[in-house]
Amino acid sequence: MASALPFTNTKKELHFPRLSTFYDNFAQPVAWTTLRFVVGAALVIQGIPLIKNPLSMASFFESISFFPGHVWSPVLLVVQVLGGILIAVGLFTRPAAFAVGIMLLVTLWYHLAHPFGSDLLTLEGVEVFSSTSGLLTRDGYALLSDGGGYFTELAQAKAVLTSLLWSCAAFLFAAFGGGYMSLDRKLLRKRY
Repeated sequence: MASALPFTNTKKELHFPRLSTFYDNFAQPVAWTTLRFVVGAALVIQGIPLIKNPLSMASFFESISFFPGHVWSPVLLVVQVLGGILIAVGLFTRPAAFAVGIMLLVTLWYHLAHPFGSDLLTLEGVEVFSSTSGLLTRDGYALLSDGGGYFTELAQAKAVLTSLLWSCAAFLFAAFGGGYMSLDRKLLRKRY
Protein backbone atom coordinates (compact mmCIF):
# COMPACT_ATOMS: atom_id res chain seq x y z
CA MET A 1 0.00 0.00 0.00
CA ALA A 2 1.38 3.39 -0.97
CA SER A 3 2.25 5.74 1.87
CA ALA A 4 2.22 8.95 -0.21
CA LEU A 5 -0.96 10.82 -0.94
CA PRO A 6 -2.37 9.92 -4.35
CA PHE A 7 -2.41 13.56 -5.44
CA THR A 8 1.06 14.77 -4.58
CA ASN A 9 3.49 16.07 -7.17
CA THR A 10 7.14 15.66 -6.35
CA LYS A 11 9.23 18.15 -8.25
CA LYS A 12 11.49 15.50 -9.80
CA GLU A 13 8.46 13.81 -11.47
CA LEU A 14 7.14 16.94 -13.19
CA HIS A 15 8.03 18.43 -16.57
CA PHE A 16 7.72 21.87 -14.99
CA PRO A 17 9.00 21.42 -11.41
CA ARG A 18 8.23 25.00 -10.42
CA LEU A 19 4.53 24.29 -10.84
CA SER A 20 4.39 21.60 -8.14
CA THR A 21 3.03 24.02 -5.53
CA PHE A 22 0.44 25.34 -8.00
CA TYR A 23 -0.67 21.80 -8.83
CA ASP A 24 -0.82 20.67 -5.20
CA ASN A 25 -2.44 23.75 -3.71
CA PHE A 26 -4.71 25.01 -6.47
CA ALA A 27 -5.10 23.07 -9.73
CA GLN A 28 -5.77 19.59 -8.36
CA PRO A 29 -8.06 20.56 -5.47
CA VAL A 30 -10.11 22.88 -7.70
CA ALA A 31 -10.30 20.38 -10.58
CA TRP A 32 -11.25 17.51 -8.25
CA THR A 33 -13.89 19.61 -6.49
CA THR A 34 -15.30 20.89 -9.78
CA LEU A 35 -15.59 17.39 -11.24
CA ARG A 36 -17.17 16.09 -8.03
CA PHE A 37 -19.69 18.94 -8.00
CA VAL A 38 -20.56 18.54 -11.69
CA VAL A 39 -21.08 14.78 -11.35
CA GLY A 40 -23.28 15.23 -8.29
CA ALA A 41 -25.25 18.15 -9.72
CA ALA A 42 -25.87 16.32 -13.01
CA LEU A 43 -27.28 13.36 -11.09
CA VAL A 44 -29.63 15.64 -9.15
CA ILE A 45 -30.75 17.47 -12.30
CA GLN A 46 -31.43 14.17 -14.06
CA GLY A 47 -33.38 13.05 -11.00
CA ILE A 48 -35.81 16.01 -10.97
CA PRO A 49 -38.50 14.07 -12.90
CA LEU A 50 -38.27 11.33 -10.26
CA ILE A 51 -38.76 13.88 -7.50
CA LYS A 52 -41.95 15.04 -9.23
CA ASN A 53 -43.20 11.48 -9.71
CA PRO A 54 -41.33 8.90 -7.61
CA LEU A 55 -43.16 5.95 -9.18
CA SER A 56 -42.68 7.08 -12.78
CA MET A 57 -40.09 4.37 -13.48
CA ALA A 58 -42.04 1.48 -11.90
CA SER A 59 -43.31 0.00 -15.17
CA PHE A 60 -39.91 0.46 -16.79
CA PHE A 61 -38.20 -1.49 -14.00
CA GLU A 62 -40.72 -4.30 -14.32
CA SER A 63 -40.22 -4.36 -18.10
CA ILE A 64 -36.54 -5.19 -17.50
CA SER A 65 -37.35 -7.75 -14.75
CA PHE A 66 -36.64 -5.62 -11.69
CA PHE A 67 -39.59 -6.54 -9.49
CA PRO A 68 -41.41 -4.94 -7.80
CA GLY A 69 -41.16 -1.75 -9.84
CA HIS A 70 -42.89 0.32 -7.17
CA VAL A 71 -39.89 -0.38 -4.91
CA TRP A 72 -37.11 0.08 -7.47
CA SER A 73 -38.39 3.42 -8.75
CA PRO A 74 -38.07 5.15 -5.33
CA VAL A 75 -34.73 3.38 -4.79
CA LEU A 76 -33.52 4.95 -8.03
CA LEU A 77 -34.76 8.32 -6.79
CA VAL A 78 -32.88 8.02 -3.50
CA VAL A 79 -29.66 6.73 -5.05
CA GLN A 80 -29.66 9.28 -7.85
CA VAL A 81 -30.78 12.41 -5.99
CA LEU A 82 -29.42 11.81 -2.49
CA GLY A 83 -26.29 10.21 -3.93
CA GLY A 84 -25.85 13.18 -6.25
CA ILE A 85 -26.18 15.66 -3.39
CA LEU A 86 -23.71 13.71 -1.24
CA ILE A 87 -21.19 13.49 -4.07
CA ALA A 88 -21.59 17.19 -4.92
CA VAL A 89 -20.83 18.32 -1.37
CA GLY A 90 -18.34 15.53 -0.68
CA LEU A 91 -20.09 13.95 2.29
CA PHE A 92 -19.99 10.15 2.65
CA THR A 93 -18.55 10.36 -0.83
CA ARG A 94 -17.26 6.82 -1.19
CA PRO A 95 -20.44 4.92 -0.25
CA ALA A 96 -22.63 7.37 -2.16
CA ALA A 97 -20.44 7.16 -5.25
CA PHE A 98 -20.33 3.36 -5.02
CA ALA A 99 -24.14 3.15 -4.94
CA VAL A 100 -24.39 5.62 -7.83
CA GLY A 101 -21.76 3.64 -9.76
CA ILE A 102 -23.78 0.43 -9.40
CA MET A 103 -26.90 2.28 -10.58
CA LEU A 104 -24.99 3.60 -13.58
CA LEU A 105 -23.64 0.14 -14.42
CA VAL A 106 -27.27 -1.04 -14.58
CA THR A 107 -27.92 1.85 -16.97
CA LEU A 108 -24.92 0.80 -19.07
CA TRP A 109 -26.13 -2.82 -19.07
CA TYR A 110 -29.57 -1.65 -20.19
CA HIS A 111 -28.19 0.34 -23.13
CA LEU A 112 -26.01 -2.58 -24.21
CA ALA A 113 -28.74 -5.21 -23.80
CA HIS A 114 -31.55 -3.11 -25.31
CA PRO A 115 -30.11 -1.12 -28.21
CA PHE A 116 -32.38 1.45 -29.79
CA GLY A 117 -32.58 -0.31 -33.15
CA SER A 118 -35.55 0.60 -35.28
CA ASP A 119 -37.68 1.36 -32.21
CA LEU A 120 -36.24 4.86 -31.94
CA LEU A 121 -37.58 6.13 -35.26
CA THR A 122 -40.67 4.85 -37.02
CA LEU A 123 -41.03 5.02 -40.79
CA GLU A 124 -43.97 7.36 -40.31
CA GLY A 125 -41.89 9.65 -38.13
CA VAL A 126 -39.04 9.76 -40.64
CA GLU A 127 -41.58 10.52 -43.40
CA VAL A 128 -43.10 13.41 -41.40
CA PHE A 129 -39.71 14.97 -40.75
CA SER A 130 -38.53 14.37 -44.32
CA SER A 131 -41.64 15.84 -45.92
CA THR A 132 -41.87 18.93 -43.70
CA SER A 133 -39.34 21.68 -44.26
CA GLY A 134 -38.06 23.79 -41.43
CA LEU A 135 -38.30 21.20 -38.65
CA LEU A 136 -34.64 20.21 -38.84
CA THR A 137 -31.38 21.74 -39.98
CA ARG A 138 -29.78 20.63 -43.24
CA ASP A 139 -27.56 18.28 -41.25
CA GLY A 140 -30.62 16.95 -39.43
CA TYR A 141 -32.30 16.07 -42.72
CA ALA A 142 -29.06 14.42 -43.87
CA LEU A 143 -29.20 12.13 -40.83
CA LEU A 144 -32.61 10.91 -42.02
CA SER A 145 -31.53 10.19 -45.60
CA ASP A 146 -31.02 6.50 -44.81
CA GLY A 147 -34.29 6.21 -42.94
CA GLY A 148 -32.72 7.31 -39.66
CA GLY A 149 -30.35 4.35 -39.30
CA TYR A 150 -27.25 6.50 -38.87
CA PHE A 151 -29.04 8.76 -36.41
CA THR A 152 -30.08 5.70 -34.39
CA GLU A 153 -26.48 4.45 -34.35
CA LEU A 154 -25.29 7.85 -33.10
CA ALA A 155 -27.94 7.92 -30.37
CA GLN A 156 -27.06 4.37 -29.27
CA ALA A 157 -23.33 5.13 -29.16
CA LYS A 158 -23.99 8.28 -27.15
CA ALA A 159 -26.17 6.40 -24.65
CA VAL A 160 -23.54 3.69 -24.13
CA LEU A 161 -20.58 6.05 -23.93
CA THR A 162 -22.35 8.46 -21.61
CA SER A 163 -23.33 5.65 -19.25
CA LEU A 164 -19.76 4.34 -19.33
CA LEU A 165 -18.30 7.79 -18.64
CA TRP A 166 -20.63 8.50 -15.71
CA SER A 167 -20.03 5.01 -14.26
CA CYS A 168 -16.28 5.58 -14.37
CA ALA A 169 -16.64 9.02 -12.75
CA ALA A 170 -18.74 7.57 -9.93
CA PHE A 171 -16.27 4.75 -9.30
CA LEU A 172 -13.39 7.23 -9.37
CA PHE A 173 -14.95 9.00 -6.38
CA ALA A 174 -15.76 5.65 -4.76
CA ALA A 175 -12.06 4.77 -5.00
CA PHE A 176 -10.50 8.12 -4.06
CA GLY A 177 -13.19 9.85 -2.03
CA GLY A 178 -14.24 13.47 -1.95
CA GLY A 179 -10.81 15.03 -2.12
CA TYR A 180 -9.36 18.12 -0.52
CA MET A 181 -12.40 20.39 -0.47
CA SER A 182 -15.00 17.96 0.79
CA LEU A 183 -17.21 17.75 3.83
CA ASP A 184 -15.71 14.32 4.49
CA ARG A 185 -12.39 16.03 5.08
CA LYS A 186 -13.73 19.12 6.85
CA LEU A 187 -16.40 17.61 9.10
CA LEU A 188 -15.48 13.97 9.45
CA ARG A 189 -11.72 14.48 9.42
CA LYS A 190 -11.34 11.86 6.71
CA ARG A 191 -8.40 12.37 4.42
CA TYR A 192 -10.45 11.45 1.36
